[in-house]
Amino acid sequence: MPIEFASSARSTVGLEWEIMLADPTTGDLVGRAPELLTRLEEQSASERHTVTGELLTNTIEVTSGVGATVSAAIDDIAAAIASVRRSTDSAGIELLSAGSHPFAQWYDQRVTDKNRYHKLIERTQWWGRNMMIWGIHVHVGVDDRTKVLPIVGALSAFLPHLQALSASSPYWAGERTGYASNRALVFQQLPTAGLPWPMSTWSEFETFVDDMTRTGVMDDPSEIRWDIRPAPRWGTIEVRACDGMSTLTELASIAALTQTLVEFFSRELDDGRQLPTLQPWFHRENKWRAARYGLDARVIVDRAGSQIPVREHIAAVVEDLMPVAADLHCTSELQGVLAIIEQGASYSRQLAAADASGGDLRQVVQHLIREFRAGPEHSIGV
Repeated sequence: MPIEFASSARSTVGLEWEIMLADPTTGDLVGRAPELLTRLEEQSASERHTVTGELLTNTIEVTSGVGATVSAAIDDIAAAIASVRRSTDSAGIELLSAGSHPFAQWYDQRVTDKNRYHKLIERTQWWGRNMMIWGIHVHVGVDDRTKVLPIVGALSAFLPHLQALSASSPYWAGERTGYASNRALVFQQLPTAGLPWPMSTWSEFETFVDDMTRTGVMDDPSEIRWDIRPAPRWGTIEVRACDGMSTLTELASIAALTQTLVEFFSRELDDGRQLPTLQPWFHRENKWRAARYGLDARVIVDRAGSQIPVREHIAAVVEDLMPVAADLHCTSELQGVLAIIEQGASYSRQLAAADASGGDLRQVVQHLIREFRAGPEHSIGV
C-alpha cells in the first residue's frame, strides 16, 4: 500500500503537550475537559496553536503550529497555555504535567466520548484503562522520504537519553515505583506501541502498514504508537518516548535536542555517510535502564557494547551538536539540556518533594502545579 509522505520544510518543529486538570486544593484529577474544550477549540481556530481533548476527560492537549525554530514552536505552546489558563483559573482548575499523576486511580477516571477511544478501550481492556499517562510529542520536518527510516534507526539510539531527561513518573497510583519513568513501561503494553521495528527503507514501512491493516491490527498509520515513528501526514519524524514535561523551559530543551539530532543525521546522509545503528536488543536494554534509573543510567552506545553514564554521554552529544544548534537558532534551548543534567529531571524533584513532606503525595502534586506555572523548583521546601 503506497503511503505518501507530505512535503515538510527541513528541520521545522511541531510540539504536542498533554496536560492534567486538577483540583487546586486536593490535587485530585478532575474530568472537566469537556466543559472547557468547546470554547477553547473555538478560540484556537484562528491561532497557530490548537487545544484539544485526549483519551481521558482529565486531560487537554496543546499543540504548536509549524515552527521554523524551537522558540517559535514554544511561543505557540506558551500562547496556548495562556489561553487555557484564562478558562481554568476562572473555573477553579489547576494545571500540571508529568508522565503520571502521583496518586490518582484509573477507576476514578472517565474516558472521552469518542469512537476511537471507546474502540481502544474495548480492545485493550485493563491495560487501556490504566493508560493514566501523559507525554510530549516532538515533530521534526524531513525533506526527503528516503531519509526517514535511516534517521529513525539512528535516532533510536538516543531515545534513552531523551527518556532520562524527561523522566517524570516515579509514582503510580500512590506507590513509589522505583522507576524514574514508569510511564515508559506502561505505555508499551498497548498494541503497536514500544520501540520501532528495525527498518531501513520506506517500502519496508509500507509493507509493515499493509500487513497490520490487512490483519485488522490497526486502521491506518496514525495508530502506530512507537516511541519514534514516521508521521506521513505531516512529513515529519515524531518522537513520542518522553514523559510529560513539567515545565516549558524543559520542553524547549527536549525539542532542541531532538531537532538538532535529526538535522545532524540528515546532514550525514547528505554527505553520503551511513548512519550508525545499534542491535535491537541493546535498544531494549537501554530503554529499560533509562526507565529504571533515569539520569543515573549507564547506556550502551555502540555495537561493541561500550557503556557510559547517560549524563556523561548527553553532555558530550550536546557539545557535538552546538554548531548545528547555532545554525538552527536553538543554542540557548539546547544548553538547557545541561541544566537538566546538573539540577535533576522532574522525577528526582518529585522524589525530593515527597521526602521533604514526609511522603505526602498531595504535596508532590502541589510542587508540580507550582513548577508548571513558574519553572523548575531547585530548592524543595516542606
